[in-house]
Amino acid sequence: MEIIEHAISEPFEGVLVEPVGGSRVGVLVLAGSSGRIDVERCRVLARAGMTALSIRWFGGDGQAQGICEIPLERFVEAIDLLQTKAGGRVGVLGFSKGAEAALLLAVRDPRVDAVVAMSPTSVVWANVGPGIDGLTHPYRSSWTWRGEPVPFISYDDAWTPAEAEGEPTTCRTHYEQSRQTHAEAARAAVIPIEQTAAQIVLVAGGDDQMWPSLLFAQELAARRASVGRPARLVTSFDAGHRPRLPGEGPAGHSDRFRYGGTAEADAALGTAAWSDIVAALAGDLHTGN
Repeated sequence: MEIIEHAISEPFEGVLVEPVGGSRVGVLVLAGSSGRIDVERCRVLARAGMTALSIRWFGGDGQAQGICEIPLERFVEAIDLLQTKAGGRVGVLGFSKGAEAALLLAVRDPRVDAVVAMSPTSVVWANVGPGIDGLTHPYRSSWTWRGEPVPFISYDDAWTPAEAEGEPTTCRTHYEQSRQTHAEAARAAVIPIEQTAAQIVLVAGGDDQMWPSLLFAQELAARRASVGRPARLVTSFDAGHRPRLPGEGPAGHSDRFRYGGTAEADAALGTAAWSDIVAALAGDLHTGN
């Protein structure tokens, strides 16, 4: 399918990719803590017949340089823009921290018809990097809504990586330990995904070494099932933190972090989830609800 790309500079930096002739399905694509505008993923979705928008939601001019107190209203504005280009169904596809934002957005904006959460979390975490003030501490929420911080879990600064200095770090145990240390905050930081009517697809690898996304996805699915709104969970035991969709190249090598999985397993998980992803975004996913 032929596609067209449009660079966006206002009201935020981004890219919109659409099929020639347009689409009645619009998808907001939210990358993770890389902060990148995910052009490749937008192209994949556009070739599947959807209009896809990806924005820089931190790290740009006038924005926090880290994921710190990011207004969820920024994504509401992105949906406003998306609806001017594709006036029908709205989906949000988020990866990692982007999945955290996507799930929170669905709870707050009833226009969200579907969420695809890749390597998600079931709870809200503290900031990753500095806020608009340039400071990383004290810990603050990753997100705000209507000017108020969303309840969050702080990191346990007593945690130390298992790897030797200079080796790529496995962060999973940091999240696990922090959640145990701050158990009371963790209860308040749960993402109440049962409150949205949006269709939900959860994609998580059992070998995720960044954070325990499969456990998180199972918790999200359980919350949905408890109110009779089943989510679709797609997983594999050997995939890591970075599933890849059909048409995407392998994730880049990192000397800083261990993500788990292999290029083959990560691609296989993305392929296994692809039909459910497309069906949910298009409104054709049948989950029994």
